[in-house]
Amino acid sequence: MPSKFQVTQRPHGAACILAIEGFLDAHTAPEFEKAIEQAVQAGNVRLVVDCARLTYISSAGLGVFMSFLEDVRERGGDLKVAALDANVYQVFEVLGFPALLDIEPTVEDAVTRFEGA
Repeated sequence: MPSKFQVTQRPHGAACILAIEGFLDAHTAPEFEKAIEQAVQAGNVRLVVDCARLTYISSAGLGVFMSFLEDVRERGGDLKVAALDANVYQVFEVLGFPALLDIEPTVEDAVTRFEGA
């Protein structure tokens, strides 16, 4: 079964929003990785990942978050996660991600956290 996944990028206030949709797994993680890489190379280090339409995440998908977190922070930015579905949030929580990432209920909340920084 092919995994449906889409990532779109847009500026929003002080941040760059990466909206992800569908299944983020081993097959689709490279696409997400490429989108983050392009955003960072373009000088965007205040990243908000909008997960409102993310329906599934595997360990490979979570690995993408971790692979960029340190780099973005070393550049003076951060990577925030917003609008997680309750089931997807459980995966983040079980693996301890709330201690590592700022997880906000909405994109607006995440952007506001950057604007207050």
